[in-house]
Amino acid sequence: NFVKVQSDAALRQVAGQYPYDEADAAGKDVLTLRGGGDEINLLLEKQLSDRLAIAGIEVVEARINYLAYAPEIAAVMLRRQQADAIIAAREKIVEGAVGMVKLALDKLKDEGIIELDDDKRAAMVSNLLVVLCGEESTQPIVNAGTLYN
Repeated sequence: NFVKVQSDAALRQVAGQYPYDEADAAGKDVLTLRGGGDEINLLLEKQLSDRLAIAGIEVVEARINYLAYAPEIAAVMLRRQQADAIIAAREKIVEGAVGMVKLALDKLKDEGIIELDDDKRAAMVSNLLVVLCGEESTQPIVNAGTLYN
């Protein structure tokens, strides 16, 4: 019973000191329970050794072999991870789209294909970004008039 109580206490001590994962670390470069691996295991081993030494028990190794969110918050954390993945994908899409728009504008200008004033350039940028970043496929619209009415 003594070993169990001390093991629980050591585990709670270590788990309480470090964030669960990088998302809980708020962008700081810190040791986490999920990413800490050997470092976290060494800290747990030291905590256990210190606590069990008074009973003459030597700790050879201590490991966290399973780490998961409590069931009541697991779904929320999964949604947060999914949101992070969506944001990262969107950033990549926008970065690529902006590069493509710049390339298109530079090519039109360098090859003298068309001269665009600021308003037409802004409209073209807007249209290209909508097409390149949109979720749905786009439908072309033929403008029968002029941009300036």
